[in-house]
Amino acid sequence: MDLNKVKEISARVMGIGKNRVKILDPEEAREIMTREDVKNKIEQGVITKKRIKGVSKGRKRGKKRRQKTGKRKGAKKAREKPKKRWMRNVRAQRRKINELKPDLKEGAYRRLYRQIKGGRFKSKRRLMAHIEENNLIKSD
Repeated sequence: MDLNKVKEISARVMGIGKNRVKILDPEEAREIMTREDVKNKIEQGVITKKRIKGVSKGRKRGKKRRQKTGKRKGAKKAREKPKKRWMRNVRAQRRKINELKPDLKEGAYRRLYRQIKGGRFKSKRRLMAHIEENNLIKSD
């Protein structure tokens, strides 16, 4: 049988695409006539699956080089929207006070939550510094 047809049948049997079918011995594969023959050849290892090619880590991370000031086009706020930056910052700070919630003094959680919303803290580190300065964590 034609190798393309063998690949097609093999792909259907294995539940993969034709391009992932690998025939190690074409001469043996030409003898195939039925789906049962294909299943036998798969068991024998004459027909195998190629592994799925993924995306390389470099591509996954995206192109990060050559982004210094000379290569930038567009204003700072066009490259990253201020609201997105604010959201990322606020969410991180809210996650942090949520972790500390059981250890915080009475009323401190709600007060900190409002202060975070109002933009009082520039970062999580500044938030933690404020908590430590004002002794907002319970001392058992």
